[in-house]
Amino acid sequence: MTEFGDFANIDIDKLLRGADEQFAKAEQLQQTMADLVGRAEDRDGLIKIEYGQEGLRELEIHPKAMRLAAGELSDRIKATMQDAVADLNRQINDAMVDVFGEEGNPMRFMNDPDGALHQVKQAEAAYERTYEDVMGELERIRRRLDL
Repeated sequence: MTEFGDFANIDIDKLLRGADEQFAKAEQLQQTMADLVGRAEDRDGLIKIEYGQEGLRELEIHPKAMRLAAGELSDRIKATMQDAVADLNRQINDAMVDVFGEEGNPMRFMNDPDGALHQVKQAEAAYERTYEDVMGELERIRRRLDL
């Protein structure tokens, strides 16, 4: 079976086990993500926020916060909300690292768009090399068959 190159030596059982493991990890990640909640509290403990996948889950405003000026209260709520979202994002990132590992974590590209672009360019170069190889092989076949 040399005409199939390395493909003839693929261990199908190992390939299927690997796919099953990946599906199990994806299911585990999905369950974990549903349970994640970002939490934050302002510096004085007057504002507490819980933020989940569906958005704002809980907003607790201490009665003393009502003594603040409207603008300051608004700013504190927004800042605390941002902290809760950041906490949720950290938890999501940690869950992704647990499943995919640091290198395979798709979340790493959110903070490194240049790294993502670099990987896209590498993939493009690999595609172009493969394309050129295939086209070269097809050209050799065409000449051999005198087409």
